[in-house]
Parts: sequence; structure tokens; C-alpha cells
Amino acid sequence: MNDETRARTAIERCRTLAGFSQDLGSTRRMFLSPPMRDCHREITSWLKPLGAEVRIDAAGNLRGFYAADRAVAPRLLIGSHLDTVPNAGAFDGILGVVLGVALLEALRGKRLPFGIEVIGFSEEEGQRFGTPFIGSRALVGRLDEELLNRKDDRGICVRQAIQDFGLDPREIPAAALSGDTLGYVEFHIEQGPVLDGLERPLGVVEAIAGQSRLEFVFVGSVNHAGTTPMNRRQDAIAAAAEWITAVEREAQQTDGLLATIGSVTAKPGAANVIAGETRLTLDVRHGSDEVRNRAAETLVRLAEAIAGRRGMSVAHTTRLTQRSVAMDPKLMNQIEEAIRLSGCEPYKMVSGAGHDAMILAERVPASMIFLRTPHGISHDPAESVRVEDVAKAIAAGSHLFELLAQSPPIQRRTQLA
Repeated sequence: MNDETRARTAIERCRTLAGFSQDLGSTRRMFLSPPMRDCHREITSWLKPLGAEVRIDAAGNLRGFYAADRAVAPRLLIGSHLDTVPNAGAFDGILGVVLGVALLEALRGKRLPFGIEVIGFSEEEGQRFGTPFIGSRALVGRLDEELLNRKDDRGICVRQAIQDFGLDPREIPAAALSGDTLGYVEFHIEQGPVLDGLERPLGVVEAIAGQSRLEFVFVGSVNHAGTTPMNRRQDAIAAAAEWITAVEREAQQTDGLLATIGSVTAKPGAANVIAGETRLTLDVRHGSDEVRNRAAETLVRLAEAIAGRRGMSVAHTTRLTQRSVAMDPKLMNQIEEAIRLSGCEPYKMVSGAGHDAMILAERVPASMIFLRTPHGISHDPAESVRVEDVAKAIAAGSHLFELLAQSPPIQRRTQLA
């Protein structure tokens, strides 16, 4: 089987996994939902024939370990996430796990001087509990009591969800990384138009932009839409709308800043009633933590000024603050060389989206390889990849294995063994 055939198989597998969903007719798979069992079963059926040992850790992460050619050896982690957003595409997250399987298949039984652990993280999107990276947080020892007690919209906490899936939350510490880890490599679709516009198959991520996620609540007064004069209203929707425009204007004036109002909910939500409350989410991202933090503070002040001028109040809660994370320079250099050996020139870029790699980077050298996303479409059923790009990714991954096996750290370990 050549790399193109493996690429076609990988794409078919991604589409198979997309069929494991909580919804009929579209893909939605949240943290430890029933379709996650189907994913685990399917991926396990691909890994076991390759000689990998497969387990599900206490955080619900699928972990397939392919042993080294010696009893004591470091391991390389390759993975991404298995959960999705609602009405998702077939490749976001999943492709990174499937490519890990494809790379093991490409070894054709060969063992390396390091083990390889393919990881399918149980949660990255933050859809069910409002907090992302539950799966990868477990590997770095950050699945704490506060997070375990967080509840979903049905009142089920993370701890209970783990128990309901048949896992034991008391064993979460055993999911943490231990021993000698070479690093973490994550293959992922770009989720944007940059590589497609440049006609580049693969990109090397230099850094992942920091994120701030906040929730705002504008509180005005409920009144009848037909009897309250315009100059006597305290309309929470009108205040929120003014602020939304201000957010967009501020982001457009700051180079590289991304600010998004992703959700707006008004109460009471009736056509003939002036809204007394409007709840909004704000997502702010930038490669510089200083710029991002300053922008978030500015947007809070703008909300307060707008509410105050309208005789209303506004409150905000910070849901997530994630610093920008640089990828490991040494691992990144090896990936660049591996991409060149695959026959294409790598393109260095910053990821505006958050990924499990930014969490793993707290403990081990971490890196990412982006695959071109045709037309930049992601988080949508129209999301796609090109067969030739997936084949290049498999070739680059195989070359990376060879480069790591010949690297000075591995050679020193071989000499000492």
C-alpha cells in the first residue's frame, strides 16, 4: 500500500467516524456521549492488528501504544480530538487521530528506538461543559476538582459523566504523562484559507494564539413594545447591539486581533416585549498576550460605558484565559525537514484556533502540522481535504520517524542501552 492509497483509506475512515453522532443526518459528538463508544471501538479495530495495546484512560481518552524495539525507550505522542461541534465536518480533530493509525500502518511492523502512542482526546471543543481541552488537561495533571464539578445543561457534572461512561474518576491521576516522552505531534486541518490561498499542502505551526473567552450580561428593563416610548426604554438588545458594533470596530483597528460575538440570547424573547436581559459571549484572540489582554480590557470598558449611558448595568465573567503558546523549536525544525523530504516546501504560520498541542506543550515538546483546508471551510459538513495533501502528510510523518530515530538524543540512548 502506497501513501496515496493510505490517504484514501484515511479519508474513508474519517467519514466513517463522522457517522457516529448524537444527531441524525449530521455530526455531533460531545464528551463521553454514547457515539464516543463507537469511535473507540472502530479505532481500536484498526490499531490492534498493528500490534498496538489500546486502553481508555479515566478521562475518556483513547490511547493506542505501539512499543519500541527495546524494553526501555521514550515514546512519541501523536493525536488529536474525537469530539466535535454541532453539525460538524468529518476531518476536524479526527484526521489527526486517523493519520496516527496510518503512520503505524506505514511502518509495516517495523519497530523504532522509541514507542509511539496514538491518542484520541475525549474533549477539545468545550461544547458540553463550556470548558475546552478536558482530555488533554488530564495528561498534564490539570483536570482539577473545579473542572470535575462543572455541569452541562442537563445538570450532569464532568465527574458524573465519567462515571456514567463506566470509568473511575479516582484513576484520573494515572492518565497523566509519565516517564520519558520525546514530544507530541498533532496533524490538523488548518481551519482557514491561508494554505489554500498559497497553494501549499502543509504548514508548520510556530505558535498558537492566546484566547480570552468572556460572557457578558446586559440588564435593562422589560416593557411593552407598543406602549413604551423610544426615549423611555432600557432595551438590553439595543445596548448589546451597540456594543457588538463597537467590538467589531475595535478588532478591525488592531492588526492581528480577532474578536467574535458567538452567541446572543435575549430574555424574555417575545416579539412584543422589550428585552430586559441580553447574554453574549466574547472570544478574543491574538498571537501576543499583551495585545489580547489589552483588547479584552478595552472591550469590557466599552460595554460598561454603553450600559452606563443607557441607564443600564452590565456584568462580565471570564470563562477562559489561555496564553499564547510557542511550539518547540527543535521539533519544529525536524518537521520542516520531514516536509521537505516529502516533496513540498513547508510554510510557517500561527494558529488562531486553540488545539490540544497548546496544553501538551506545558509538559513536553509539542508541535503541529497543518493540512490545507480547501476554501478554508471548517466546522461545517462542507469541510474537506485533498487526497494528495493527506498523502504528503503521511510521507512527512514517516520521514519524521526516521529523523527522530537518527537524532542525537535517540542515538545516545541507543549507545547506552
